[in-house]
Amino acid sequence: MSRFFFNDRKQLVNEAIEGLVISAPQGNLVKLDTDPAIRVVVRSDWDKGRVAIISGGGSGHEPAHAGFVGKGMLTAAVCGDLFASPSVDAVFNAIVAVTGEHGCLLIVKNYTGDRLNFGLAAEKAKSHGLNVEMVIVADDIALPDNRQPRGIAGTVLVHKIAGYAAEEGKSLIQVRDLAQQACDNLWSLGVAIQTCNLPDYEEEKRIKDGQVELGLGIHGEPGASVVSTQNSKILIDTLVNTLQQSAGEGRFAVLINNLGGVSALEMALLTRELAYSALSKQIEWLIGPAPLVTSLDMKGFSLSLLKLNDYFEQALNAPVETQGWQRPVALKPLKTFACKLIQKQSDYVPSENSQVAAYITAITNTLIEQESRLNALDAKVGDGDTGTTFAHGAHAVAQQLAQQQLPLNDLPQLLLCIGERLAVVMGGSSGVLMSIFFTAAGQKLQAGGATLVEALLNGLAQMKHYGGADLGDRTLIDALQPALHAWQKQGIQAMAIAAREGAEKTATMHKAGAGRSSYINEHNLAGVADPGAVAVAEVFAALSRLENKQAD
Repeated sequence: MSRFFFNDRKQLVNEAIEGLVISAPQGNLVKLDTDPAIRVVVRSDWDKGRVAIISGGGSGHEPAHAGFVGKGMLTAAVCGDLFASPSVDAVFNAIVAVTGEHGCLLIVKNYTGDRLNFGLAAEKAKSHGLNVEMVIVADDIALPDNRQPRGIAGTVLVHKIAGYAAEEGKSLIQVRDLAQQACDNLWSLGVAIQTCNLPDYEEEKRIKDGQVELGLGIHGEPGASVVSTQNSKILIDTLVNTLQQSAGEGRFAVLINNLGGVSALEMALLTRELAYSALSKQIEWLIGPAPLVTSLDMKGFSLSLLKLNDYFEQALNAPVETQGWQRPVALKPLKTFACKLIQKQSDYVPSENSQVAAYITAITNTLIEQESRLNALDAKVGDGDTGTTFAHGAHAVAQQLAQQQLPLNDLPQLLLCIGERLAVVMGGSSGVLMSIFFTAAGQKLQAGGATLVEALLNGLAQMKHYGGADLGDRTLIDALQPALHAWQKQGIQAMAIAAREGAEKTATMHKAGAGRSSYINEHNLAGVADPGAVAVAEVFAALSRLENKQAD
């Protein structure tokens, strides 16, 4: 099934261009009004007073190329269908529309269709008396023996340098030569975990799980090789080593390009790896991370290296009025701000109590052992991390126990201490709720006059007050509340049974009243027990077993 939002496949590109022009922040774009099959986006403020810069190619690489139309970069972009070169007539009409006495430079990626169509259009324009030059970008180094390297993300840097030169008022030959110089000092390489998907086509599963294709094309072409890792550091190091072999020594601007389907979180991580890579000392300017030349929704990224000179630096840093360009950032070490950590901790003296230590060990071991099971349950009704969240808390408390840092012989202080630690190490709402539970219970005991179970019931009441959930809302409360009431009335054995029954009952509840499960429909909840309730039931079961063992 298609993974696209669209009305009519035939009108997809036309309608997308309309949306791009409408949303231009500077309001400086227009669509050439001619044959509907000719899709050309032009600067609305263009007066033919300088060299025109035109680029283009197949759509699906947004923001390339129309996203780079504007003062300081492209004068016009010619848009083909998805991954298809625009027609000769489309390119020719774009040239005629924007070219004045200063001439026009075409910037073309090194694909056969683009070279032929842009080339023939240039010859037609020359026959009409227009002065036209063309440069071909061939920055992809994935296939070192290929006599015709592809043009990929580095093309944007050529756009920027040529656009700056034209804006300065340089002649056509000067602009062409600077653009060619940029092409000659430009190297790019990309990787992907998943290839792109096209509208009206079934999703392709070409790349195997756990593998990454190195050097695949921006139209979904297979990569030059396969790497059996998704480790961010290894992948960046692999790209950097290959790029350095081609680029050699020098000062570089590096473009880190999102091919369309990588999350902002991952792109930030990859950028961090780049900043610590073997190339870091040679990077003067960082461009991105950002989608600059994409491949629809391809789950991948690319690096482009441009060897710098003073003019290129000026060109890259000059202001532009475009949607897609990302302003360069000087690569510098991580900035930090020294700040003293302030934590209000209860004063306590560690103490020993073997029986209490045994109970804590039973609880922490149970939660650690149940991590995978609870995560699997949560993946069906939430975000799949309940087991890990509880395991983090259990590991932290177990570590304190092993290092003899707990006041085992002072129960009120022990509960307060656990509450404080869980607030630090457990993530999300679960950590806060469990911290409230133990803190409120400890405060109740500390005030005097309450039994342990009464104190825990006070903790439960505070948890419900702040968390907003109650019995029947399909949360851990559905196991915890009946368990504590059973303990209060009948003892610890009844507590374990009540907790198990409460957890099992959550699997029959058709609607969650709180937590992430509250956003899940009835069909997905059916038959799945709440993972928090299961965690509570498993803990009380472990305590019951320990109680029986000690009684024997």
